[in-house]
Amino acid sequence: MTEKKLTRDEVDKLAKTLYKAYAKQKPLDMHEFPEFDDDSAYAIQRELTDLKAKKLGGYKISLTSEETQKMFAATEPLYGAQLDERFFKSGVKLKQSMFMEPLVEVELVFTAKKELAATDSLEELMVKTTVAPAVELPDCRFKDWFPALPKHLVMADAAVGGAVVYGDEVPAEDFTLSELTKIHTELFRDRTKVAEGKSSEVLGNPIKALKWLTEKLAETNQVVHAGEHVSTGTFLLPVPLTPGNWEAEFDYGLSDVKFEVEK
Repeated sequence: MTEKKLTRDEVDKLAKTLYKAYAKQKPLDMHEFPEFDDDSAYAIQRELTDLKAKKLGGYKISLTSEETQKMFAATEPLYGAQLDERFFKSGVKLKQSMFMEPLVEVELVFTAKKELAATDSLEELMVKTTVAPAVELPDCRFKDWFPALPKHLVMADAAVGGAVVYGDEVPAEDFTLSELTKIHTELFRDRTKVAEGKSSEVLGNPIKALKWLTEKLAETNQVVHAGEHVSTGTFLLPVPLTPGNWEAEFDYGLSDVKFEVEK
């Protein structure tokens, strides 16, 4: 099937279909959607974000490892806009019913202290941000989505954004570039370890994912504004989100991230 550039009317129609699935929490069949190019996918995502009509909280970055890019036949990461109401502080209680088919990933979240520019170096980005340990909860408006969902639908569906739970923020410049590559995490559910991973899985260094995002957003005259969060990509392959007490433990002095999922 050949990728195509969608018309304005086609973008509008698909964005409204996705919004309806989001609002009513009724999953869509991915096989009923056409294939389309990256520009069309991001156009659908931008319209979907507008339809939600709520404050933007920031972005999530997906496909930041060679393994996940291969799973989705991608050659670079992709991003999704995330609502402010979907970023939570550690210790939160969440209802399973707020999700459709959620997963669990472990990441770092950078928060802009001032507007980020595509021309910022890695070192300048560290001066302009805080960093926090986080657990991201990807979710999707398509049924049976992982890992079968095509890349263009991942992009259209706001990079399968669900929620992000983050811990204590510290100045990113408290770390060296080298230290950001060495952070290790262990993920637990009801005190049973279910996964572990390391920050080098994220493009070699999570700050490189943030740099990629600033450059990608600039292509459509977008920026990361002061106060917005960026979840930069998973340390590990995702596991299913189920009810229970979840905790991610980090080294390098980062706080633990804890949350409960109720039935």
